Amino acid sequence: MGGDIPKVNVAAQDRVLLHLLNHYDWADRYVVPQTMTRPGIAEACAQHPPNVSRTMRNLLKDGMVEEHTRSIQGEERRQKTWQLTEDGKTLGEQRHNVLNQTKILIRNVDGELLELKAEEAGSHLQTELTLLQILLHAQHEGVLTYGDIRFGNIRRADDDVFPAPGRLMPLVGVHATYATAPPVTRPVYGRDRELKLLHTWFDDRRPCMVVHGIAGIGKSTLVAHWLEQHMEQHQNLSVCWYPCQPWDQALGLATSLLHRFGIDESHDPYRLIETLPLTPGAEMDVDAWRRRLLAYLTDASTIRERFKDRAGGPPPYWLIVLDDIHHVSKEASHLLGALLQIAQKAPLRMVFISRTTLNVYDRRDVHIRDNVRELPLSGLSLEATEAWISALDVEQNTPIPEVHAATGGHPLALELLEIYGQPTHQDWLRFLDEEILARLPEPELELLSTLAVAESPVKWEVLADSTGWSGAPPENLVQHGLLLELEQGMWLHEALKERLLRDVGENKAARKAKLG
Repeated sequence: MGGDIPKVNVAAQDRVLLHLLNHYDWADRYVVPQTMTRPGIAEACAQHPPNVSRTMRNLLKDGMVEEHTRSIQGEERRQKTWQLTEDGKTLGEQRHNVLNQTKILIRNVDGELLELKAEEAGSHLQTELTLLQILLHAQHEGVLTYGDIRFGNIRRADDDVFPAPGRLMPLVGVHATYATAPPVTRPVYGRDRELKLLHTWFDDRRPCMVVHGIAGIGKSTLVAHWLEQHMEQHQNLSVCWYPCQPWDQALGLATSLLHRFGIDESHDPYRLIETLPLTPGAEMDVDAWRRRLLAYLTDASTIRERFKDRAGGPPPYWLIVLDDIHHVSKEASHLLGALLQIAQKAPLRMVFISRTTLNVYDRRDVHIRDNVRELPLSGLSLEATEAWISALDVEQNTPIPEVHAATGGHPLALELLEIYGQPTHQDWLRFLDEEILARLPEPELELLSTLAVAESPVKWEVLADSTGWSGAPPENLVQHGLLLELEQGMWLHEALKERLLRDVGENKAARKAKLG
């Protein structure tokens, strides 16, 4: 799969046309299903009822639908309903053919992430979803996963490869979204202090650790290395390593966690599956999910029964690692907050790996309650850089202190050094440009460029005045670890400093003069 993530956006009129096309066989009947009423259409199309009414007025004016008052299945009161005219049916079929070609993302039975046309989704997912359902799931959730509990019975394939309906476990496909062990990574150099902090955090039984730092600084590598050591000491620990993707939603994370906790159709004593939305675009009941999951995880007898056949019995703790959590932190803030609440009372520990600090918990959780510990990650020390470079099989002509100064001890830069033999290879500069600098607004970039010419930390008042900045330091730069607030003043990551100085040119003297 290459290129950008496919963005699906189905217009309100197209949603209604596809829905009524699916119900064309009910046209002109005396009794019709609730799905042909305004509330039924609104639910199926993930629209507010007033939006449905507005769409229907336009379709009525254009002669695409007819309006009737009919009896509704299971209800005593007659209600207003709609059906397609012949012209509406023709238009609906045309839009169906066009929308069938929409590119979507699915995760198949083998866990592979595929980009394909909407019309191909059903065969890969082995489920009977309408085109409208496929498109709405893709729009609201990003990825359709094989075995999703909400997709209904899984049908038998023609080649009989798949079991008959009802024989596959719900949630069977979510295993593909996470791993039960850390990823294999490069060797870790230095980081003794950081590893000790991670060990201490877990031994202290605190709910959550947040490891944050700029892109490529080695966050995932550090946590993976620590976890590998930790699992050797606690072999009965249940691990869920969930790599958050830009298309991830809270629902996908919640479903994967239920799967890891042992929830399926045969074992759901607290009815957790009921808290998941069954229709695309519907809101997840996070509060019910939190309450029921907490009850389940603290029910010792239920947990023992569920894991009685597992070697070693039930896990002493579940350890959830959410890697690249910045991809979902805003969209899933309520779910993450619920997990933090659960972890305070249940045998659950969490590690959040992020490029930014997070707003899903209160600062009092860090400084007063000790529910959350934060581990900001910066570049490697000179000693660790020296150890790494000494282990490389490359001809090294640049003194190690100069390499460290040019890269700020950034692990990715050192990895590129191993490949190219140059500490500031163009790939390293491209990474800084594309992953960091190009994403910054011009005023923030000017702020960093001005600070780059300084030879020591600068008081915020001086830096702000020299760049015409009004107010407090930009939260975006502070959260990402690009702008550092030291006791002596403001500073920036050494790797960025080296990169920005390349672009200062004739402005260098002017910026120095502004700083005084």
